[in-house]
Amino acid sequence: MGDRRESLRGRVAVVTGASSGIGAAVARALADEGVGLALAARRADALREVRDGLGGGPDSIAVPTDVTDREQVEALVARAEAELGPVDVLVNCAGVMYYTLMRNLHEDDWRRTVDVNCTGLLHCLAAVLPGMLERGRGHILTISSDAGRTVFPGLAVYSGTKFFVEAVCRGLRLETAGTGLRVTTVQPGNVATGLAGHSHDEEALAAYGRPSGARVLDPDDVAAAVVYALAQPAHVAVNEVLVEPRDEPA
Repeated sequence: MGDRRESLRGRVAVVTGASSGIGAAVARALADEGVGLALAARRADALREVRDGLGGGPDSIAVPTDVTDREQVEALVARAEAELGPVDVLVNCAGVMYYTLMRNLHEDDWRRTVDVNCTGLLHCLAAVLPGMLERGRGHILTISSDAGRTVFPGLAVYSGTKFFVEAVCRGLRLETAGTGLRVTTVQPGNVATGLAGHSHDEEALAAYGRPSGARVLDPDDVAAAVVYALAQPAHVAVNEVLVEPRDEPA
């Protein structure tokens, strides 16, 4: 049957959360595919390091951005379009995860989770959606989680935000059918990113955050799923991709 993948070369993508973990892996994978990149994250030094590590690939820019700030996100997209061209792809990788037990009332962690995972997503959607709809093409891909399908103890708030992500993306997909827009969520299981290391609730970590001993996913595994979804023929929509460690099935 041959290779049905479409070339991504020459497309322009905004990647949030690109300073480390899955976002950095996605940046490298898309650079290898010849995609022009606007890389965004809060940590300017780490972001520039990722950008510098892309080598002699396509044009790329590093734009320090806090996705919880609407004006910063609007400025990110405006700069991407001014320097690279119209944004064809948005990859939402920015996200936080804290293990917390509800009874321990880590309200600052709850609020931060909602601000980044939910409000940040909406800011990014709002910044790219008008242009994509006007041009009649575009792909919005968001790194969700298997926690957007199943609630895990110790991750109630995080799971809630990922259910939000899934609902918003599904609603957007339904509302924009026939416009040329594609909307995908990639739902990784356990990934070796160190994300859980930011948790402050030691009781929750002890109860639910210990490694199982199984080999977990590498960020590059998730990036490969992103490239797969983006490179499908124009008439093909990959709506959801669930990617789990083999020995930690959902």
